[in-house]
Amino acid sequence: MPAVLADPLTLPRLPRLADAATDWRRVAKVVTAQRHLEGEGFAVRRPFPGVDLPMADPFLLLDHMGAVEYAPGEAKGTPWHPHRGFETVTYIIDGAFQHRDTTGGGGLIADGGTQWMTAASGIQHIEQPPPELVAKGGLFHGVQLWVNLPRAQKWVEPRYQDIRAADVKLLASDDGSSLVRVIAGSVGGFDGPGVTYTPINYLHATVAPGARLTLPWPREFNALVYVLSGRGTVGREEVGLGEGQLAALAGSHHTGEQDGIVVRAAESQPVASRNGWEILVLGGLPIREPVARYGPFVMNTREEIVQAFEDFQAGRMGTVPAVEVPHRSSADAPLD
Repeated sequence: MPAVLADPLTLPRLPRLADAATDWRRVAKVVTAQRHLEGEGFAVRRPFPGVDLPMADPFLLLDHMGAVEYAPGEAKGTPWHPHRGFETVTYIIDGAFQHRDTTGGGGLIADGGTQWMTAASGIQHIEQPPPELVAKGGLFHGVQLWVNLPRAQKWVEPRYQDIRAADVKLLASDDGSSLVRVIAGSVGGFDGPGVTYTPINYLHATVAPGARLTLPWPREFNALVYVLSGRGTVGREEVGLGEGQLAALAGSHHTGEQDGIVVRAAESQPVASRNGWEILVLGGLPIREPVARYGPFVMNTREEIVQAFEDFQAGRMGTVPAVEVPHRSSADAPLD
């Protein structure tokens, strides 16, 4: 169950969308997340990148961590590692994670908070469960999203945003049944707290069992719906979507006054989703530039990737505290 809950009847409501005036996005593809091990050995589910969906411009990667109830000693994180050319956005739905980077940014992100790290020209960071979670165990559930940067922003100075749970914009669906959390972007005239270089929307919705949720959507944005838990349908064609699945939505034919996304939660939900269907709704303005990526670096050309490796090895991506020698990472591997 998400840490951030509210009574939708007390919140501002999203506008009601008229069917006749709305171009509803249709489902173009459904992808089932693949399981991977990351960092020091924690499991993630990754709907993209992959064979079925190489990327979702301007997004590069989505990792779903948990939900898992750790036993004492089980919680794991990542060693120190570098990034360049994009942003990492880590949203902790339940539990806590600690972040530190070589610019001095970071802290504890917990229970509905988000850490937004713009790696840009280059940075190193470490992500670890707090000592009490390692010692005692407990619930952990989170998502990390990688957002690409346009060529002009890949060389800006790194920055860090600490978005606390209380900062997130909370909204209700038009009928007051469902809860929408706006982390970044704008929906229905309501803005989230995340400051972005690349225009995106990033929402987490709890759709009440049997309820319908409609969202106005920018015509120039792509659109993705990912299921954190529970089950429901996406689009007017009502394509079924369950936990760990992602729907990529196609653009409209622009015959109506606005674009919209429609989803509906199943009447019957698993016990873990008894309050509703938990989904992420993502979208952004495609960058449409060449992408060269290898391990922790995402640039526009192979030459820039080689330069990133050289800069990292020469110590030009920040200095890790001397008492914390970094583990060997993918940045130490030879370039193909």
